[in-house]
Amino acid sequence: MKYPTLSQAFETTDFLLNLEKVKALALTRIKDTEGPADTLVYDYKSPEEELAFWQDQLESTTNSFFESVFKRTTNVQHPNYVGHQVATPAPLTAVTGLVNSLLNNGMAVYEMGMSPSAIERVVTDKICEAIGFDSQSGGFLTSGGTLANLTALLAARKEKVSTDIWNNGLKQQLGIMVCEEAHYCIDRAARIMGLGSKGIIKIPAQDNYAMDTTCLEYELEKARNAGIAVFAIVGSAPSTATGAYDNLEAIGKFAAKNNLWFHVDGAHGGAAIYSDKYSYLLNGIANADSVVIDGHKMLLMPIITTALLFKNKWHTQRIFSQQADYLLDDTQEDQWYQSGKKTFECTKSMMSLHWFILMKTYGNKLFNEYVTRQYDLAKEFEALLRNDKDFEVAVSPQSNILCFRIVKQNWSTEKLNQLNADIRKAILANGRFYLVQTKLKGIHYLRTSLMNPFTELSHLSELVKQIKAAALIINP
Repeated sequence: MKYPTLSQAFETTDFLLNLEKVKALALTRIKDTEGPADTLVYDYKSPEEELAFWQDQLESTTNSFFESVFKRTTNVQHPNYVGHQVATPAPLTAVTGLVNSLLNNGMAVYEMGMSPSAIERVVTDKICEAIGFDSQSGGFLTSGGTLANLTALLAARKEKVSTDIWNNGLKQQLGIMVCEEAHYCIDRAARIMGLGSKGIIKIPAQDNYAMDTTCLEYELEKARNAGIAVFAIVGSAPSTATGAYDNLEAIGKFAAKNNLWFHVDGAHGGAAIYSDKYSYLLNGIANADSVVIDGHKMLLMPIITTALLFKNKWHTQRIFSQQADYLLDDTQEDQWYQSGKKTFECTKSMMSLHWFILMKTYGNKLFNEYVTRQYDLAKEFEALLRNDKDFEVAVSPQSNILCFRIVKQNWSTEKLNQLNADIRKAILANGRFYLVQTKLKGIHYLRTSLMNPFTELSHLSELVKQIKAAALIINP
């Protein structure tokens, strides 16, 4: 062949050799769910040190790329991983990830993604059914909750605002209503849409950090008196910091009464629709106009895949009004199979494979067991902490997120904040656990998201011991 390197890149020799390497590494990583004592969850390196390592690796003659990647990444398979809201993916989804990368169908148009487009329709129809939507509903998959929430709010604007903003731009001050404890991506979406800070009407939170729905009428009247045309309200399911669910029934009634689009950001906790025990937290979700649910948070899928579902499937066709004659036909038909008409992405991953394989292989029972188990575990952890005088829990958990801190008698808030921040640094430096932190009303809390299905109360008891030990070293 005239181009030997190109030829080599498509031979199967390197592929099969590295596939065997990755297979062995993957099996070892999956076994880390057993939590052997000699493995670390996290081995921190400074950004400069990590950059230098990979710069050297690119020029190195050693062939240890995959080994280094496995070694130098946070181990979400380890039961001591209790950090960010990232799933421990079901191993089967690693296979669908491989198939996705190899087949590489971009899905902008049906011809470039026949099977994944149809699979996506099957998957989103099933999620709509689980939400409680009827046969007029529909949706699609997209790349993450941030993009999905922005897309939903664009649909809301298209439906509820009479002026043609897409073609003529903003002519009035628009606004959305959202709890002050909502995920920052809602604020970001509003600003991207040109609403500015004035158009983000933040509703106060209750003591449990869920929206105080008794304030809604007052806040809406105040906004309208200020000349703000409010077109949507967002319910959090749940809030990011504490995992508290907004009262979706109350929000839905308020939205219907005032002709507002009702959107539910269920990126993390929308998966509770599958839990026999905890689905009540989402009572009222079937009244939403749109719902976001991440697969890569509480549905055991790899990053990144998010479902955006609409009560009325026709809203998926109207979000974007744009000519792309070389790609799309101009038609009034329900072109559910034309992904490029509905999403920000033109080229899109075949992410539906992850959803479909788990649904087909394990059914909704998998999601039911997982969500229920993790939410139960958070309550068990809360009980453990409340029985220990050295700890304070911020708020009783409604999900698998729990915020707590170590306390000392007669210490100022400032001093306790510094102690808990230093404890987290010590835990990360040790590497046996990975947890995060947050601030609530000026108080610094340690924060756990119990994502790993193999984390037991015994692991959390050990975390408590390590926190106490770190506190003694920091403040003997």
